[in-house]
Amino acid sequence: MLESLYLNLGQHDAISDAEKALLSGAMTVERSFATGQDIVSSGSRPTYSTLILDGLAARYKVLEDGGRQFTSLQVPGDFVDLHAFLLKTMDHGIVALSPCHVIFADHSKLRAITEQAPHLTRLLWLDTLVDGAIHREWIVAMGRRSKISHLAHLVCELFVRLQVVKHTTDMSFHLPLSQAELADVLGLSIVHMNRVIGALRQSGVVTWSNYTVTILDWHRLQEVAEFDPTYLSMMREPR
Repeated sequence: MLESLYLNLGQHDAISDAEKALLSGAMTVERSFATGQDIVSSGSRPTYSTLILDGLAARYKVLEDGGRQFTSLQVPGDFVDLHAFLLKTMDHGIVALSPCHVIFADHSKLRAITEQAPHLTRLLWLDTLVDGAIHREWIVAMGRRSKISHLAHLVCELFVRLQVVKHTTDMSFHLPLSQAELADVLGLSIVHMNRVIGALRQSGVVTWSNYTVTILDWHRLQEVAEFDPTYLSMMREPR
């Protein structure tokens, strides 16, 4: 059940059977969320952190005028709110972009892990640091990359992250986002978003049909995106 989490943490460093048992023991209730439903609400004070077992979710902020901006996408194996363990009050929401199956890790049990298992604690800490690195890349993409480069970078990032948790098929992956939701990722109007998707398709590096993205030329896609996966800290080494 927690295989995606073990794969996610294990990409950074070896995780022992004892550490897996500690993580499994921290998990409590499972729950399913429908598309469009908040998994975590802004302003809430959760007593648990939420791990995605299946599905796609997004962090988001809402402006006073009702505009919405996604600040990251969350895939299987991701804790969507591990930081809530220490921050306590959520300053943003997490919404399900597809049907999501999740499981909760009780904060009291996470606290026990930090007191008993220093190596596992460092891996969980690294997980939040990678979240921060992803946010930095998204800020750079939003402010400095062309929109086609921004979209190409998103495709590269999602492919790599989903490949780690075995949610890709060859060079394809499922991306159940509407154009409106993609517009909330890139900060565009729906009309402009449609043009950017069309331009990426016409470049010949990907095909995009029925929510399935297939990468035709990985090296060229990386060039268009200026994608360097260093920020994902995927080298396996002692932590």
